[in-house]
Amino acid sequence: MEFAGYGLNLLIPALVLAAMGWLVPRVLSHLFPEGVRPLLALTAVAIAIMLVLGAVFFAVLYLAQGVDFAVLLEPGWPAFLGHFARLGAISGLFWAPILILSVAQLPKRWKEKVW
Repeated sequence: MEFAGYGLNLLIPALVLAAMGWLVPRVLSHLFPEGVRPLLALTAVAIAIMLVLGAVFFAVLYLAQGVDFAVLLEPGWPAFLGHFARLGAISGLFWAPILILSVAQLPKRWKEKVW
């Protein structure tokens, strides 16, 4: 039974990160104009947003599991930010492939420009 709980503790965050990787480019597509250069800019902005969201997501997971915020800050702000920035980057293993597929589907919705 413990294995099932452990599996869910890994599966649910991975699914949430993957869903955010799909959703962020879709939302940004309403803010960016159509075209190849804007699509590349959208991709860069989506990656930056996902890195920040991944770091925040892991910080929230730490706090939800009962880790005291003061303990997280004990080594100092640079260590705190560095640790969660690394976790946000590593989480790219979950969201980056989904983000790339989501961005690749955006030109299908274009009405003015042609891919």
